[in-house]
Amino acid sequence: MNQKQSKIKLAKARKRALISIALNMFLALGKGVSGVLSGSAALIGDAIHSTTDVFASTAVFVGIWVAGREHPSFPYGLYKAETVAALVTSVAVILAGYEIGRQAVFGVPTMPDVRIALPVAAISLVIALGFGILQLRAGKRLDSPALKADARDYLADSLSTAVVLISLLLVPLGYNIDKIAAGIVALFVLYAGIQLFIDAVKDLLDAAIDRETEWKIIQYVENYPRISKVKKFFSRNAGGRYLVDIDVILHTPSHKIADLVADRLEEELLVEFPGLVLARIRPHYAPGEFMKRVTPVKSPDGEMSLHFASAPWFLVETVTTEGREVKKREFVENRYKDAEKKKGLLVGRWLLKLKPDEVMTNARDSVAIELLKNSGVELVQPSSPTSTKI
Repeated sequence: MNQKQSKIKLAKARKRALISIALNMFLALGKGVSGVLSGSAALIGDAIHSTTDVFASTAVFVGIWVAGREHPSFPYGLYKAETVAALVTSVAVILAGYEIGRQAVFGVPTMPDVRIALPVAAISLVIALGFGILQLRAGKRLDSPALKADARDYLADSLSTAVVLISLLLVPLGYNIDKIAAGIVALFVLYAGIQLFIDAVKDLLDAAIDRETEWKIIQYVENYPRISKVKKFFSRNAGGRYLVDIDVILHTPSHKIADLVADRLEEELLVEFPGLVLARIRPHYAPGEFMKRVTPVKSPDGEMSLHFASAPWFLVETVTTEGREVKKREFVENRYKDAEKKKGLLVGRWLLKLKPDEVMTNARDSVAIELLKNSGVELVQPSSPTSTKI
């Protein structure tokens, strides 16, 4: 993900956070008024939960807004402002759970008026559950931990409201479990708050990215041309995004090629992995015993082709780094030789997967050759510009 894409996602996340603030205010007001009028301790506790959500949603909005800012004192970005917002959200949720539990234990038991409380609880449940699901999807799509935290808070709110609704439905049957329902609501809220708190603290302490994503990045890097292996891999989360610092081994003594490969790889990683906002590649030279050379040919054991992307076959040779002694020869048919569109691009990408170190050819105007050259593959001319012998 590049900086522009990240800012677009943050702008969308801010809009979602504003909607969340307005909706929480509506829910808190509705539950609070109906809870007081009906005498339902559980609904009042649920209203307290929604009230803290108003402040938590405001913190989410502020965190997302700050995350989109740039400042020279923060060269790695302010993405963790979202994590701070998620941390504030978790504390608010935990406090809400405590207050609801306290009311459930020490509050005076009353028989709630279901005519007032029941419709409000039902409507609140539908709103909280529906918006929570939508907010969670948006949080995943926009890679926003603050929106995900807000969504989980809504889902916890819907669970607690469901318990309140069940307790109210039992009142006409002669069962008054209002205080028990309030206690269950408190447990739901406390659990959600503690989970959010743990996740936020991990992010603030620079926890590494998940193993699956790490392995995918390492595989991508080690399959890149001129790179033999990943020497060191460091990563850290940053507000739903992540940064990587990778040391790689290249078998080329050329600093120019090493820098070219590193620069290209950094750019491609940002495109290939959407959550990545910063990639730093540090190349190290380690001379390899062998290298791979690719040559376009007219046929197996035939002459060199004067064309590149349209060459029917490619000779792939494994040669010694010192002396260029051929150790292995393999002829590979050009699967894209008859492509009508983007032939050069297709051939270039296909050859890059073979990880060649150098290409021997007289051709110079092929898109495939430019792609290989820009990826750090060296171009080698035959001894004679018009020679077709290999």
